[in-house]
Amino acid sequence: MGRRIFTAELLPGMPDTIGRKPAKAEHAPPARTLDEAITRSHDIIAEALDRYPIVARHALLSGGNDSTLMLHLVQPYLDSSEHDAVVHVNTGIGVEETRQHVRDVTRAWNLPLRELHPRDSYDDLVLGQVIARSGKNAGIRPVWKGFPGPAGHGVMYRRLKDEPLQRNRAQVIGTQGRTRKVLYLAGMRWGESQRRMRNAAEIDQEGGIVWCSPLVHWTNAQMAEYRRTRLLPQNEVSAHLHMSGECLCGAFAKPGELDEIEFFYPRTAYRIRSLEQRVKAAGIPACKWGQKPVGQCAPKPGSIAGRLCSSCPAPLQGQTDLMDIWAQQGLLTQPLPQGRAA
Repeated sequence: MGRRIFTAELLPGMPDTIGRKPAKAEHAPPARTLDEAITRSHDIIAEALDRYPIVARHALLSGGNDSTLMLHLVQPYLDSSEHDAVVHVNTGIGVEETRQHVRDVTRAWNLPLRELHPRDSYDDLVLGQVIARSGKNAGIRPVWKGFPGPAGHGVMYRRLKDEPLQRNRAQVIGTQGRTRKVLYLAGMRWGESQRRMRNAAEIDQEGGIVWCSPLVHWTNAQMAEYRRTRLLPQNEVSAHLHMSGECLCGAFAKPGELDEIEFFYPRTAYRIRSLEQRVKAAGIPACKWGQKPVGQCAPKPGSIAGRLCSSCPAPLQGQTDLMDIWAQQGLLTQPLPQGRAA
């Protein structure tokens, strides 16, 4: 079995339940050199491959610079099975230049690409045309109506990102999740943002999916050194908008974000503003992208934000914050980063 990656256990005074599974903090000191960081990344992947019956390895490429670096690092792991591939979720409400960047990178590196699409489109969701298929509202009410504020983020994440990934998993292993699993290699990092720190774990098994974040321990300096020395292609969208732009659901958009998008990518902004007009014409009050609808409640305490979203919210007032606990226990040795992921 590969070398174990040890993670911190609960310490005295640390709660063992906060309504969701916490991210993992390590006892081991952070990797000091790029070579050490690379070695630990390969150890994490080896641990996942040793621990679970992996039959397919899929590298998730959002189009952001971190996921591009991750893909470059994990290329050798994508040739052991006919099912191995690069996976990009085309949410239908992103910047087209990012999608093209994904296609260009995979073509240049001669890697197979699976471009996934959600079953329910973003337009249909905000127009209230997606009727619930299960639960008490099945066949009666739409799952959502109007542009989402923070409370609608979970719906958008499940419909636009998680559903395609779950369907992709089912296409590979069907119902054999006990004996066959798909490895999803993702580029989440603890040093990327406070949001990612709370969501990211080295290895996390979820049914027939094994999530693996081989870059979880990398620092910004190590990321920059790797990009510089390997001459990696850069996505201009990340440079302009400070995010990959593969999903613009608007649930946590900052003030003026649509104007910023319009400055660099007018076609994308026109698509959103045109949808605003359609939503308004349908008589739906929440007709402005990126604005919290009047009267909308905050997300439920303890709710889990999407693991692949860097703009997920921090804990609400009164919630347990593992970041504070880990800092008090001495498990964090660097200041918490501020701002959004690049």
